[in-house]
Amino acid sequence: MTSIVRALPQAAAIVVLGASTSVWAQSQLQTQITPQMRNEARTVMQACRTDYEGLCSNVAPGGGRILACLQSHAGQLTSSCAQALPRAQALRDGAVSAGVAPK
Repeated sequence: MTSIVRALPQAAAIVVLGASTSVWAQSQLQTQITPQMRNEARTVMQACRTDYEGLCSNVAPGGGRILACLQSHAGQLTSSCAQALPRAQALRDGAVSAGVAPK
């Protein structure tokens, strides 16, 4: 997750929402994702950093794979990450509905 954190703030929403990291996807997301959504994505990333590093660091970002990995380890997550995951899922669902993240 270290590389993910370095990419803040521009890629925060991209990583959490699981969108492709292509230049086109980044520009699409940046035009559709509000500053509030970016802040929420950062909050989720901070809450789940340790969990990601310990459970899902081998998972490539994109397509919702990190979120799916964390969800698959629900019983092993810290309480802060477990509490943040529903918001992460809602952010991702919103991006999919807006057409800026893959289904």
